[in-house]
Amino acid sequence: MSENNWVNLFKDADTGIETLHAHFEGHAYDPHWHDSYLVGFTETGVQQFDCRGQRHVSTPGAVFMLDPGEIHDGEAPAEAGFTYRTLYIDPHWLEREMRVLFPDAASTAQAGFTQTLAMDPALAHAIAGAWDSLQAPELRIVRQGVLDRFLARLSPHLQWRIPLQQDPRLPAVARRARDYLHAHLTEDIDLDRLAQIAGADRFRLSRAFKAAFGLAPHAYLVQLRLARARHLLAQGQTPVQVASALGFADQSHLGRWFMRAYRMTPAHYRKRCTNLPD
Repeated sequence: MSENNWVNLFKDADTGIETLHAHFEGHAYDPHWHDSYLVGFTETGVQQFDCRGQRHVSTPGAVFMLDPGEIHDGEAPAEAGFTYRTLYIDPHWLEREMRVLFPDAASTAQAGFTQTLAMDPALAHAIAGAWDSLQAPELRIVRQGVLDRFLARLSPHLQWRIPLQQDPRLPAVARRARDYLHAHLTEDIDLDRLAQIAGADRFRLSRAFKAAFGLAPHAYLVQLRLARARHLLAQGQTPVQVASALGFADQSHLGRWFMRAYRMTPAHYRKRCTNLPD
């Protein structure tokens, strides 16, 4: 990791939105996902990332939009690196606010982005305004007005979809393994045992799982734990407590995986989201 890399993070208590401002040179972060919607724009440089089965190149002013759970990575193909701002938006907050703009959407529908990357200068400006408003000690009514303008600019990029209970495109063995990992994410799961539960040998399971979800089973389990770790840290639990609760060997083990995915330590994330001392 370059010594020129930096990350600034803040979490708004009212909306639960996390605001991130960061700069990276070279490799930024490994494939990972977030439980939140991710909306941001590239300020300077060239930002390259893989998502939805293709490589995207974001240049200054380009807006990137990811749904919860979408796997992505990041790197700087140019020596100067890239700088970007991002809003990590709580799904419950976004759905509640967006249903005011889409009153006819089915109650069981979920909002999703129609594209990953777009050149939309008005939306980029609205993201910057929302970012600044969430960072500043502003009157609530002023902040709500800024956020409403941001949501209005974001809405053309959203569509409402009815989620499938079981996606028929995914192999049954991969679905069964995924469901087991979600239900037992804190356990030290053996691949042979997982394959037995899924109804396949471990080699077939690994191939089917990666084809379906973009990660091998062990990497998927780590991402499940990291997503839960973010929630627990934001609630004020210490890195030691979180590592123990989620089945990591120790605090250092959690820290290594957390740094690879988010380029910050668990202690730094906790401090920025809770204002509690390390």
